[in-house]
Amino acid sequence: MLIVKKFGGTSVANKERIFHVAERCIQDYKNGDDVVVVLSAMGKYTDELIDMAHDINERPSKREMDMLLTIGEQMSVALMAMAMEKLSIPAVSLNAFQVSMHTTSAHSNARLKRIDTERIRRELENRKIVIVTGFQGVNKYDDFTTLGRGGSDTTAVALAAALHADACEIYTDVDGIYTADPRLVPNAKKLTEITYDEMLDLATLGAGVLHNRSVEMAKKYGVPLVVRSSLNDSEGTVVKEEVSVERMLISGVALDTDAVRIAVIGLKDVPGMAFRLFDILAKKNINVDVILQSIGRNGTKDISFTVADTVLDEAVALLEANQNRLGYKELHADRNIAKLSIVGAGMMSNPGVAAKMFESLYNENVNINMISTSEIRVTVLINEKDGVRAMNAVHDAFNLAD
Repeated sequence: MLIVKKFGGTSVANKERIFHVAERCIQDYKNGDDVVVVLSAMGKYTDELIDMAHDINERPSKREMDMLLTIGEQMSVALMAMAMEKLSIPAVSLNAFQVSMHTTSAHSNARLKRIDTERIRRELENRKIVIVTGFQGVNKYDDFTTLGRGGSDTTAVALAAALHADACEIYTDVDGIYTADPRLVPNAKKLTEITYDEMLDLATLGAGVLHNRSVEMAKKYGVPLVVRSSLNDSEGTVVKEEVSVERMLISGVALDTDAVRIAVIGLKDVPGMAFRLFDILAKKNINVDVILQSIGRNGTKDISFTVADTVLDEAVALLEANQNRLGYKELHADRNIAKLSIVGAGMMSNPGVAAKMFESLYNENVNINMISTSEIRVTVLINEKDGVRAMNAVHDAFNLAD
């Protein structure tokens, strides 16, 4: 068997955990399996690098940030290879250049284009454990790029797809996927399995267990995922196309406090205005989520939408620079919001799901600012201060407790 294993930052945060991960990987190696390991930076090291950068320059270029941030993963893989060698197991660490992980040139949010697997296969044939840097790639100019926070998940799934791996295991500091974040909702229940579509929505909407693009890629290439704890041997959660258990109405509740709302006030109420607005943002790779357009009045309309907190300043600067082209009157940004979402394939055949969610929020005196729906999710924008309380109320309303 060929197994790809990905370990997050908390799993390799110190010497003891590095050796614990090494021993875990060596177990499979000794069973005769080929093992490829993908690592994130140690602990909070990426955050430390970001702080260092901003201490030097408040607005560093994305190209230089990528050059800096790739240090973290390179340190992790080298130390892991040293640990395995200490345990008398042959291992080799490889960065994005050595593997040749080709990406687009969108610094800080690059997308993988293709992976050259020749070097990895050669090392596996020599019976080495191959340890690869997560989160990073190389563009056509031979510059380092990064895949966005959580991008090591995507690296692991991409490698599993390219190598036709038999399994892709994602190890985190929780022992699977829960109906809600167990750190915020104490009675959250662990799921034994979940569909790609449900997991994709949960990941996109704030459930921090998996990077959303990794789930997208796993679905596209049929890569079976297992999310497990690096700290114990408990069974994890399987992410796959179809699940065999009786469908629960709701699979999970997600809370995203890293979203911000932008309101563009006084746009002309004419065809093509929404296209102009969102085309400006799309050309700079700024993703937009929940969108609300008001009913036109006096020849004008308002459009509100959410973006990630990390791109707020860039989005506002873009829209201000294009005010004459768009012709809006005012621009407002609100950081004090949270996105609360319920996700579940069972919603498609059950009317009244949204009403139950809204009732639970009403009972908690939580005001809803915006609403967005799809076949398998309902998302509302609420005040950030109400987030955790509202999440628990909705979780209880759907009887998701263990």
